[in-house]
Amino acid sequence: MVLPSWAFTDDGRLPGMARLVLTVIGDDQAGLVDALSGVVASHGGNWDQSHMTQLAGKFAGIVLVTVPDRNADALVIDLGPLREQGLLDVTAELASQDEPDVEARRLTMHLVGVDHPGIVHDVSHALASHGVSIETLETATSSAPMSGETLFTADAVLALPIGVSAEAVTDVLEKLAHQLMVDIDVQEPAG
Repeated sequence: MVLPSWAFTDDGRLPGMARLVLTVIGDDQAGLVDALSGVVASHGGNWDQSHMTQLAGKFAGIVLVTVPDRNADALVIDLGPLREQGLLDVTAELASQDEPDVEARRLTMHLVGVDHPGIVHDVSHALASHGVSIETLETATSSAPMSGETLFTADAVLALPIGVSAEAVTDVLEKLAHQLMVDIDVQEPAG
């Protein structure tokens, strides 16, 4: 069922519902998502969106949940025992009223090259100096098939501010790629 636009508040949520952003981290083990989602569900909450991963023996993530206003405080309190049980350390924040600019022009960026310190800083600094926002960023290292060198890869979705062209961002990243000795591919997202 699709609700009409008049059913929502100005900030895009249903009246009487709180939006919380949960950040979680703990030692990786089976049942972590089950424990977290159980607390959310027990308070009438809805698991809206999440990004979670296992890194170096730790499980970490960020989750957006919607919960009835009257249950929000109790939900936050009931997340505390997850830490006491040795499962997850959870931090809860009210979601920002500001939503991403759906009108912003977006680009995807794929970077690959021999790993060395400073790649993420150099790329993020170049983007920030042009007002470009990084909406998502995923990075990884792996062993190169032939040489065995450590390769660094990064995939990002970039949001360009009004007045900054895709060509300008591409030019900046191509110059940086040459300096860093990496390959950077910038594309308009499909669809």
